[in-house]
Amino acid sequence: MSTNQLGSLTLALLLLVLGANLLGQLFTRFRQPRVVGEILAGVLLGPSLLGHFAPGTAASLFGDGPKDPATVVLSFLYNLGLLLLMLVSGSSVRHVLGKENRKPTAWILGLAKPLPFFLALLVAPLLLPLDAMMGPVGSRQALVLVLAIAVAVTSIPVITKIFYDLGILHTRFASLMLGVAVLEDIMLWGVLAVATAVASATVAAAGGGLAETISVHVGVNVAYVLVALTVAPAVLRWLGRARWNPLAQQTPAAWIICVFLGYVAVAAALDVTLVLAAVLAGFGIVGGMQATERQRLRVPLDAISHLSGAVFIPIYFAIVGYRLDFTKAFSPLMLLAFLLGSSVVALLSVGLAARLAGFRGLDVANLALTCNARGGPGIVLASVAFDAGIINAAFFTTLVVTAVLTSQAAGFWLDYVLRKGWPLLKAEGPVHSAIRPRPELAPAPQLAPAETDIDGDGGRRSAVPGLDSVG
Repeated sequence: MSTNQLGSLTLALLLLVLGANLLGQLFTRFRQPRVVGEILAGVLLGPSLLGHFAPGTAASLFGDGPKDPATVVLSFLYNLGLLLLMLVSGSSVRHVLGKENRKPTAWILGLAKPLPFFLALLVAPLLLPLDAMMGPVGSRQALVLVLAIAVAVTSIPVITKIFYDLGILHTRFASLMLGVAVLEDIMLWGVLAVATAVASATVAAAGGGLAETISVHVGVNVAYVLVALTVAPAVLRWLGRARWNPLAQQTPAAWIICVFLGYVAVAAALDVTLVLAAVLAGFGIVGGMQATERQRLRVPLDAISHLSGAVFIPIYFAIVGYRLDFTKAFSPLMLLAFLLGSSVVALLSVGLAARLAGFRGLDVANLALTCNARGGPGIVLASVAFDAGIINAAFFTTLVVTAVLTSQAAGFWLDYVLRKGWPLLKAEGPVHSAIRPRPELAPAPQLAPAETDIDGDGGRRSAVPGLDSVG
């Protein structure tokens, strides 16, 4: 790489990091999800604006073709930001089911999420123009799976960020929503792994033997998940406690990164979805640990979250925005149809489950609108499916914009409910927000230090690391 190329790449990174952070903080002050500002920074630098009016400048900064050194480096940072986002989210998967929330969680998880998912699986092949959404791989099965996930997904990072901004992380409502989102997202990431495996198998078996190839890919993904959820956390606990392990004992941050890279490297070798591997790495690092062990890892996890949230995750979301081309790959009709159709199905499904769980009136509306926030996972789903060739650019844009709009709607509604003094759940009465600076009076920190009893057992733990940058 020449000096001129290095200088152009450095300037591109400066624009991405600076623009994403500044616009993210601006949107935070207006009580909007930070991720919207980070994506907008990429849109301004991408083909929708800078690339449209100054294509030469954009090409010199961000690369002109897949073999351009700038393109290669930015692609690596894009994927690194995505994987670190999943690592941070996976490390938050622990103790989210309080006793009082188990019945409603079971109803919402058992009915509200499977209903739109399976409805999409049944309706999509019959009524939807799949060819208008299909990517270059040409796998209808993988496309239908991605579409079904997109209808059912709920964002852990975004709703957590919304709860933190509103000062309601301590409430039963927040505990219930996080429990549903965590368990549901684990299942949906598994389905996404199946979808990408199907897409890979479609390409690998273009000459024949498709069913056998798909079975192998799916079997490997399932085996990887089972080992990562059962065996790996116990092995990591043993290795982390070993006196002969200098990384775990002296430099735990390096130990966490090595575990993360190990999970991803093994997944890549086995052709397992890397996003799922990063989530499982975060879970494996903290899974089954005692409170004292988690406390020891809290500082290095916070340090990784700070750096990821300030640099790599904003770069990821900014590049997501950069890849949106509203001048070409955008269909307003597709966006309107998917946004309204998927939202109606999701809201009705959650509403039905909430009523069966014993909630009524405003409780149902609060639960339904919050569950409809697609946020970060919706964007990650779009990115992974687009990179795998499952969906085309127009549907990629539709999924990203839908994720942004549904997250904004959830944040706006909950803020309105609190300002009116209405209860989030009737059983817990009017909610008193935790005492903290309002977003318009002070910048939101990169990391939420607030402690919250999410598991309902009286224990205290920190809110999701890095959530401020994610959401």
